[in-house]
Amino acid sequence: MTTLPAVRDVASGWSLDEFVVGYVTEDGTRRRVSLAEAWAVRFEAVAPARRFTARKGQRHLSGLWWSSTVAGHVGYESWLERDHVMWLDFDPAVVGIAAQPFWLSWTAPGGKGVAHVPDLFARRADGSAVVVDCRPVERRPARDRVKFEATRWACELLGWEYRLVGASEPIATANLRWLAGYRHPRHRLPGIAAALRVALAEPAALMAGAEAVGDPVAVLPVLFHLLWRHDLVVDLSVPLHAGTTVTSVVTP
Repeated sequence: MTTLPAVRDVASGWSLDEFVVGYVTEDGTRRRVSLAEAWAVRFEAVAPARRFTARKGQRHLSGLWWSSTVAGHVGYESWLERDHVMWLDFDPAVVGIAAQPFWLSWTAPGGKGVAHVPDLFARRADGSAVVVDCRPVERRPARDRVKFEATRWACELLGWEYRLVGASEPIATANLRWLAGYRHPRHRLPGIAAALRVALAEPAALMAGAEAVGDPVAVLPVLFHLLWRHDLVVDLSVPLHAGTTVTSVVTP
């Protein structure tokens, strides 16, 4: 297995050999490796490191998101996590997504063992990785902020991006939830898709572009699917409506 050198991050004081990573393989085997060895693990393909639990009276709802990126389900433990899974699924650079990917363990000052399970892991097409923790700003007590910061340093030692995220931008997220309803490949109808690319080669209003191709009842699902796939583009920062400007992506 390819490993990284045992280096220390001078700014943080952390080193690779201070962390241990535990994970569960697709066949259910539990493994523990050093942080340096974890660099080569395909965390986008592991099983969740811990179970998704549900109990009466809990504040958040767990569930499964069907990901068009992985053609399978990714778990989430809150609607906040679901939204960030959705954004990763929408990102064309992302090729793999996993929930609760690993346990990160280390020893705190005073000798107490500490462990943390990040919420999400994403692999990009270029091989780089993103680790995500989802927590509203108002729900980050000091003990958890320490875990988030240690996780950030562990990721930086590996050259991974780390994100501690709260609520995403509401209008863009609402737009994306709508488009996500058309993410499944069943909406990829080649004839209509080709006609839409021609009709929208120049910027046009969403409904006008659909009507130029045919019955909007049949055309709009394909148009929304192409927006999800980034074959067509809109400004997601403003609410989608019939007059929203849509255009085709120009291929070099």
